[in-house]
Amino acid sequence: MRFMRSVSIIGAGCTRFGERWDDSLRDLVVETGIKAIEDANVVGEEIDGLYVGNMSGGRFIEQEHIGALISDCAGLSRLHVPSTRVEAACASGGLALRQAVLAVASGYSDVVIAAGVEKMTDVTGGVAADALAAAADREWECFFGATFPALYAMIARLHMHRFGTTREELAAVAVKNHHNGRMNPISQYQMEITVDKVLKSPLVADPLRVLDCSPITDGAAAVVLAPTEVASKYSDAPIKILAAAQASDTLALHDRREITTLDASVHAARKAFGQAGLEPKEIDLAEVHDAFTIGEIVAIEDLGFVEKGEGGRAAEEGLTAIGGEIPINTSGGLKACGHPVGATGIKQAYEMVLQLRGEAGKRQVEGAEVGLTHNVGGCGGTALVHIMSR
Repeated sequence: MRFMRSVSIIGAGCTRFGERWDDSLRDLVVETGIKAIEDANVVGEEIDGLYVGNMSGGRFIEQEHIGALISDCAGLSRLHVPSTRVEAACASGGLALRQAVLAVASGYSDVVIAAGVEKMTDVTGGVAADALAAAADREWECFFGATFPALYAMIARLHMHRFGTTREELAAVAVKNHHNGRMNPISQYQMEITVDKVLKSPLVADPLRVLDCSPITDGAAAVVLAPTEVASKYSDAPIKILAAAQASDTLALHDRREITTLDASVHAARKAFGQAGLEPKEIDLAEVHDAFTIGEIVAIEDLGFVEKGEGGRAAEEGLTAIGGEIPINTSGGLKACGHPVGATGIKQAYEMVLQLRGEAGKRQVEGAEVGLTHNVGGCGGTALVHIMSR
C-alpha cells in the first residue's frame, strides 16, 4: 500500500533523557514542543492535529487524559487543536508517528505533530517494573512472576543454544551503544563501558545482566509533519517518510510460532520495504529497539540486515558500529540514550532527522541518505518500522 500523498518531517525536537527529578511531564512536553515547533517554523494556527505516545501516565504520574493535557501544555487548547493519546506499550511513540503520517498522507490533515513522553522516575523501581510488566500478558505471564528481563532472557538463552550466540556478543551490543551514547548530548548514560564490565555487572535474569538492560528514563520528543509538496516552505532540509508500517503478534511469548524471531518485526519490515520500494541493503543506518541487548541482535536479523543467527557476531565484529556496514543505534539506542517508553519511537525519528540532515556531530554516519527506525511494544506484540530519506 502506498501513501495517497508524500509526507515529510519539517521539524524535530527532543529533551535530554535521564532522571529529570526537577521536571514534570508538563515541563518535558513544553521543552520538546518548543524545540520541534521552532525547528519547523510553524505557528499554532497551522497545526491540524497532535498524536501523543504515552504508555502509562496513570501509573507513573497518576494522570490520564494525556492528550488534552499535552494540547494544553503546548498552548494548543485555546485553538481547539484535536490531540489524541496513543498507546502501544513501548511502541507508543512509533505508533503515534504512524498515525500522524496517515493523517497527512490521507489528505485529512496538513500539519500534524507526532510526540511521545514518559515521566517514569516519580515512582519506585518496583512500581515502574510492575507498570511496564502490564505490556506483557498479565494473566498468563506476569501473574506467574515473569517480567520483561525474564522474558527477553528466555529469548537470549534459546538464541545462544540454537545459534551459538555468546555472552561476549551480547555485551558487545552494550559496549557499542554506550560508545555512541557518549557522543550524544541528550543521552542518559554518557560513559564508555567494556565487555568485562558488562559481564561483571549484577545478574538480572540469566543470561542478562544490569548492563544488558535499558534504564528507567524521563524524556520527551516530537516531530512535525507536512505534505512533501509544501515541506520546503517550512524547512531547508525536510526529511521524506518513505514508509510507515505496523504489525501485531500474540501478546504472550509462549503463544508464538518462534521466540528467537519477532514475527511482528519481520512483517512490519516487509511492509515497509514494499512501501518504500527498497531492500535492506539500501538502508544506510537504523535505530532499532534494544530494550535489552538481545533485542538488538534479534532486530537486525528480523529486519534483514544480517542472516538469522548472525546478529551477535555482527556486533562483536563491528559491522553495526559507526563506520561499519550497517550502523545501528547511533543515538546510543534505548540501552544508553535511555528508554522513556512513550517517547522512544519519536526519539528514534529525531535521531534519523539529525543523521539525514548531517547534523549528528561526532556520531554522524557519512553520506547517510536512507534510514530506518524500528520500535517494539512488549516482547513483540506490536512492531513499527519507518523508512526515511533526505
